[in-house]
Amino acid sequence: MLARQHHETFSRRFAGTGLKVVHLSRMVGAAEARAAKEGLRSGHVAIVVGTQALASESVTFADLGLMVIDEEHRFGVKMKQALRNRAPCLHTLSMSATPIPRTLQSALSGIQDVSVLNSPPAKRRPVRTILAAFDPASVRAALLREFQRGGQSFFVVPRIEEIARVRDQLNRLAPELEVKTAHGEMKGRQLDEIMVGFANGDGDILLSTDIIESGLDVPRANTIIVWRADRFGLAQLHQLRGRVGRGAVQAIAFLLTEPGVELADSTRARLSTMLALDRLGSGLAISQRDLDLRGAGDLFGEDQAGHMKLIGAGLYAHLLERAVSAAGRRPGPDRQLADIAGLEKGAFPETYVNEPTVRVGLYARLSRMRSESDLDAFSEELEDRFGDMPGEVAVLLELTRLRIAASELGMAKVDVGPEAIAITLRNKPVAAQWRNSKGLEYRNGRLIFRPTLSRVSDTAAVRMALDAMRAASRVT
Repeated sequence: MLARQHHETFSRRFAGTGLKVVHLSRMVGAAEARAAKEGLRSGHVAIVVGTQALASESVTFADLGLMVIDEEHRFGVKMKQALRNRAPCLHTLSMSATPIPRTLQSALSGIQDVSVLNSPPAKRRPVRTILAAFDPASVRAALLREFQRGGQSFFVVPRIEEIARVRDQLNRLAPELEVKTAHGEMKGRQLDEIMVGFANGDGDILLSTDIIESGLDVPRANTIIVWRADRFGLAQLHQLRGRVGRGAVQAIAFLLTEPGVELADSTRARLSTMLALDRLGSGLAISQRDLDLRGAGDLFGEDQAGHMKLIGAGLYAHLLERAVSAAGRRPGPDRQLADIAGLEKGAFPETYVNEPTVRVGLYARLSRMRSESDLDAFSEELEDRFGDMPGEVAVLLELTRLRIAASELGMAKVDVGPEAIAITLRNKPVAAQWRNSKGLEYRNGRLIFRPTLSRVSDTAAVRMALDAMRAASRVT
């Protein structure tokens, strides 16, 4: 359905240019499909809009140069790789309002270049989002309100098996409204007719599965009701919410749960994200939250979500950064943070961040901090999301701040002892230049700093050592 819509748009925009545009999907007849494939093979077709059918071995290209993967999150790893292998030197543009964790991680790590479109279309309004238990009277009121203002509504269920029961319930709740049904087990032609008809105003309610989530454009539809929203993922919910509010009319999304059923903490956190991030252009923020919750997956395998459990998120992020730098032949400095031994480590306690997956994500993000400004922004975000920081978190952030400062001064390791602080530099041959520095003593390839004040805390002693290094570096 999305391919057909894109084909119509491309055909209209490239009319009169001499560039032929064809469509290839299961909704295309056999004769039309054969003609499209022949045009691609001979080079007479300039642009083809299609589904995963383009990965078929029966499709060959005369000179394929650019591939655009729209709604990238809907494709698996094998399918995306098969599409990319259609030509030896193929420029690829992947597009998604909600990139999956694996894709987002590869973009944030520098494996893929990324561009972010933050400007919404003119006069577009944020979709008002409501989370509530299912209530028949409220559902009827919402559907009739949309009907009375001349609009249409979506009603989305998680499974095809539930459509018949829900359809009967909708007919009882709002018998004056016409209900249309759409799901993935319908034949292509039948499904296309229903969707095109609904977009043209045929029907008041479209009862469907999440098949409608990918880019479907129905301008008059400004109410969407998602039944059992707890069974959908973050990206799915954001995409479904994006089916309404595509004009200047205020749209509403109802996320309904089963009455009397207590939601798990992780599920409630996922749904609460939809309420908190309801502004226009919030897809990237939702994807980042999804990355925190589900993990980045396996960049060298087929898992598109999941946390690194064997080596830890921090080491994984560091190894990935080094690999990307080496692959890009970028000299880049060693950005590994200095190790400071002997100070209290701090932590994100369970009483402050109760979800284990979120804590893993926060530790991973903290390990990637490379400047005090980033750390300040991270600190403000923590207080906004979780409230006032307990002592353990303040200690953890202060330790990271010291590690950043030590790294900027060329330190690899700082060992804190009861009498002195031993400093190991990354570039050991340069250490000899510190021999005559005030407050620092050079011994066996390391610098030794002894605090001049008694009864000073270990953290304060490290700060004093850093100040001495800065003063000495200005002199040298």
